[in-house]
Amino acid sequence: METVFVAAVLAGFTLLIWGAHLFVVGAAATAHDLGVSHILIGITIVGFGTSAPELLVSADASLQGVPGIAIGNALGSNIANIGLILGITALIMPLSVTSLTLRREMPVLLAITMLSLLPFLDGYFSRIEGLALLGGLALMLVWLIRSEAINKPGFDPEVFDEEIPSDMALPKALALTGFGLLVLLGSSHMLVWGAQNIAQALGVSELVIGLTVIAIGTSLPELAASLTAAMKNQHDLAIGNVIGSNMYNLLAVMGTAGAIAPTHPDPAVLQRDFPVMIGMTVILFAMAYSLNDEKGGRISRVEGGALVAAFIGYQVYVIMDNFL
Repeated sequence: METVFVAAVLAGFTLLIWGAHLFVVGAAATAHDLGVSHILIGITIVGFGTSAPELLVSADASLQGVPGIAIGNALGSNIANIGLILGITALIMPLSVTSLTLRREMPVLLAITMLSLLPFLDGYFSRIEGLALLGGLALMLVWLIRSEAINKPGFDPEVFDEEIPSDMALPKALALTGFGLLVLLGSSHMLVWGAQNIAQALGVSELVIGLTVIAIGTSLPELAASLTAAMKNQHDLAIGNVIGSNMYNLLAVMGTAGAIAPTHPDPAVLQRDFPVMIGMTVILFAMAYSLNDEKGGRISRVEGGALVAAFIGYQVYVIMDNFL
């Protein structure tokens, strides 16, 4: 039986990479047809699309009475997005942050990260608080749409890589995006199913499963999407993907979990995991904003390596803490 679980993890990983590629190409082609900026695509379509596995996994976990997996998945995915995804991406290709639009999104992400802590301070995550987070998601989407309409950053076809078709018809682009998303969802569930069974066999708690195996598994689409965008020299899309995904994880994924199944979260969530997630977000903010650099921020290979090292250290600590 263990062999089946391992095979599911390996097959899920392979399909995740393929599905993410299809989705990014389809979304970029759709943006070209509609004249939408790469930043808005990264924060909305790509961000929501690659967060769909987290959303479905957390909803299923809440419905099945295992809220620890749901909450751990949301927090762990945000930590993985910054430490693992952006870290690996920067190690392969240093990322420049020059877009004024992107630099406007960073304070919003930091604010959402801090506000998402409030529902946990009293030790009980209620249904009303979950619905409030979902309300925040609606407000965020309205703000993003209005912000795009007001600023009208314009569309420059030269920013597309040759591998991203600029003459793809809208119906085909939408179909490719949808198919890629379906592959992402199916492969994510395959990977998480195998990883969850392996982790349970090792005697790991539900929260730790959510923070480690499941969070990493459901974050693989973000890794594939960010790497693909970075290789096409679309740094804003690579970073905007993570920013948008983290916003969705806190508002949509965690909000859905709370709305479905109110819970008393493990004290470690407030004492260990939230501080790490907030700290990683602050570090990303500092790297992206670069107040002392008029040309914008830059995440170097050294900084990418530091992010990956911090993520690995956190994972080791979480696992060790489970057995103490």
